[in-house]
Amino acid sequence: MAYKISEECLACGTCISECPVEAISEGDIYVIDADKCTECGTCAGVCPVEAPKLG
Repeated sequence: MAYKISEECLACGTCISECPVEAISEGDIYVIDADKCTECGTCAGVCPVEAPKLG
């Protein structure tokens, strides 16, 4: 079950550089590629608004 980024995303860029498998894509709201996500939780740990959630 990969992480998904909710609408709370500020597109601040904090998570994108932390993802060890480069699964996050930029946009108005960032998107996590479920096929690449390893469920490590790094994105959730660094997000200032807790937008990434397991889902």
